[in-house]
Amino acid sequence: MRQGEAYAQLRDLDGPVVGTREAAALWRSEEGTARRRLQSLVEAGLVTPIRRGLWSVETDPDPFAVAPYLTAPFPAYISVFSALAAHGMIEQIPGRVSVVSLDRARRIQTEIGAFDVHHIAPELFGGFAPWQRGGTIASPEKALFDLVYLRAAAGGRAYLPELTLPDAFGHDALNAWVDRIGSPRLRTLVSRRLKELLDGAVATR
Repeated sequence: MRQGEAYAQLRDLDGPVVGTREAAALWRSEEGTARRRLQSLVEAGLVTPIRRGLWSVETDPDPFAVAPYLTAPFPAYISVFSALAAHGMIEQIPGRVSVVSLDRARRIQTEIGAFDVHHIAPELFGGFAPWQRGGTIASPEKALFDLVYLRAAAGGRAYLPELTLPDAFGHDALNAWVDRIGSPRLRTLVSRRLKELLDGAVATR
């Protein structure tokens, strides 16, 4: 199979990331053969290695779009500092990509950067929408909730010295997520800290 044909078949797949095993099945080859072919596509500047067994068919992959493939088969979405920055709610650009998932909490180092995976309970998983280049991202309200909730659940406290709220920020939507917290004590802590952050926030001009 010619290199161009192999790459075209990868591009026809649904999604920006492919696994070695998936590529082998697509090309009807052994995994070792598929790995070598993928490496040759990397050397040709057509494919980007992500981590062992994962490859992006984009030359400049969006980390937000890659995130769900790192936690598969568990779903995931971009949240916390990464989502807050993407929504223009904080100015500082995080050095690592923040991911909320049903997967276990851990840090994943890849060729395109580090990802911090935060575990959250199923009843609190949600509040996200499609990202422009693939994957999903938390709404402004859910990103702020996730940050405060995850810090409080770990016995910590969220600090945001400069928080800007979008014009359409939904306080009712935020409160609805707080109401889903099962522990009364944790619910009170999260509610109190969110109020402190909102009281110190500024509205988008």
